[in-house]
Amino acid sequence: MLTCALAVCGKDLKLILTRGAGLLQALLLGLLLVFLFSLSLNAGDRLSPQAAAAMFWLASAFCQVLIFNMLYAVEESAQARLCLVLLPAPVQAVWLGKAMAGFLLLAAAQCVFVPALFVFLGQSLGQGWHWALCGMLLGDVGMAASGSLLGALSVGRSGRESLLSIVLFPLLVPMLLAGVRLASMGMDPDPLLEDAPRWLGLAASFDGLFLAAGLLLFPFVYSGDD
Repeated sequence: MLTCALAVCGKDLKLILTRGAGLLQALLLGLLLVFLFSLSLNAGDRLSPQAAAAMFWLASAFCQVLIFNMLYAVEESAQARLCLVLLPAPVQAVWLGKAMAGFLLLAAAQCVFVPALFVFLGQSLGQGWHWALCGMLLGDVGMAASGSLLGALSVGRSGRESLLSIVLFPLLVPMLLAGVRLASMGMDPDPLLEDAPRWLGLAASFDGLFLAAGLLLFPFVYSGDD
């Protein structure tokens, strides 16, 4: 299963990075959100770390929707979805491979969003940066697992982008809340670090929930039927 998942991940990354336009669109959307929010600040003002963290995860969430729409549209546009279903491996390998590809693409996008917070929103690195990094990794795992499952749910249907956004965002609220709290610790000069393990535990719990849901439900969600 893992070998097949790695093959699916490599195929998707090669196709997305070769085309480039879709990934660039996701990056520009996230950067545009950060830049437009910075226009509300007066010269010399500094946004609060919690508000900046919220902007970071909001940009990441919109980027996630575009990424998984792209990943599942690859087979849809070529009408090759049935080929993945017929692979000599559990169909969960498709979910895992696309989740891995989405995780890597989302992490790459966030490597662009973080400097944008420092440049446009006047943030600086705080004492809790290691908690923020752990929170970002756990948040990305959960977003990749849920995005891969719900991306399959919306495949082949009109209004795909709207369906994925409507279903996905409410499920991500607790994880995004934990991510915002942890990310704010990485930019706050005087963070309350004693709360960090509790927020990490919340993020890890939802990671486990989304991973289990993907493994159990993906075969019922993703099929070769149009």
